[in-house]
Amino acid sequence: MSHADILPALREAAPDLRGRLSANEDMAPITWFRVGGPAQVLFSPADEEDLAYFLSRAPSDLPVRVIGLGSNSLIRDGGVPGVVVRLGRGFAKVEVEEGGRLRVGAAVPDVKVARAAADAALSGLSFFRGIPGGLGGALRMNAGAYGGETKDALVSVRAVDRSGRIREVPAAELGMSYRHSEAPADWIFTEALFQGDEGDRETILAEMNAITDSRESSQPVKSRTGGSTFKNPPGGKAWQLVDQAGCRGLRIGGAQVSEMHCNFLINTGDATAHDIETLGETVRARVLETSGVALDWEIKRVGDFAAGREVEPFLGRRAA
Repeated sequence: MSHADILPALREAAPDLRGRLSANEDMAPITWFRVGGPAQVLFSPADEEDLAYFLSRAPSDLPVRVIGLGSNSLIRDGGVPGVVVRLGRGFAKVEVEEGGRLRVGAAVPDVKVARAAADAALSGLSFFRGIPGGLGGALRMNAGAYGGETKDALVSVRAVDRSGRIREVPAAELGMSYRHSEAPADWIFTEALFQGDEGDRETILAEMNAITDSRESSQPVKSRTGGSTFKNPPGGKAWQLVDQAGCRGLRIGGAQVSEMHCNFLINTGDATAHDIETLGETVRARVLETSGVALDWEIKRVGDFAAGREVEPFLGRRAA
């Protein structure tokens, strides 16, 4: 499907824009699941100032969403109305500062955050080696792995709000908890400042290598997947509940629950977003039936269903 072309109006509203705007851009190639429909407009800002300028000039009722490296997102088959912002080179800096601090752009892959800290002999950030995707997404959801969470080392963030105002906020004001941040939904993170501890580079690299070995032996890292699908419920493990519900290897269309780690859904090659979301809702229903636990999605489902292809959430609520 395709959306109405709103590029002429956007270019007229923001004539000095330096970033790239494109209409009806296919989203599937830039997400890890490799599924989904087009973005009405895909915007790649040149830098933070360019992003702020665009947001200050765009119509206030125009939907704006941000996508990072596409690791934790399921783009629905009907595509995404409005503007999808994808941060690129202008948000990819990594700088070591005095006092064991690391300043990182929101487009930097999490693994590179860990590597930069190791190169600077800063401990406390190696857990980022186990988080797929980019830093912006990690900030939004307080991503964590292998005993560490983003909030543990975070000092402050920079973000641009929907009106185009640039904000710099200390970490304590973000209300971060397990896989959650209370930062306003319309903020687009652009940069973060982390505090590391003085450490030994070789020891830190060994920690990262151990994380790499653990991931490769226990997770389907070479498959088309979005990462962990469901949040761990209080006191439990999502994968164990999925396994106990008999869902390991369960398949709908081209989507399958991973045999290796059953908190991962994978695209076996010809899945649609409808297949993947239907599979996820089926798993949630079976877990609720067998254990009484209602699992929450960790993967963000974005955009519109294809016509006639809605997925009914198993609890009878409209999908978020």
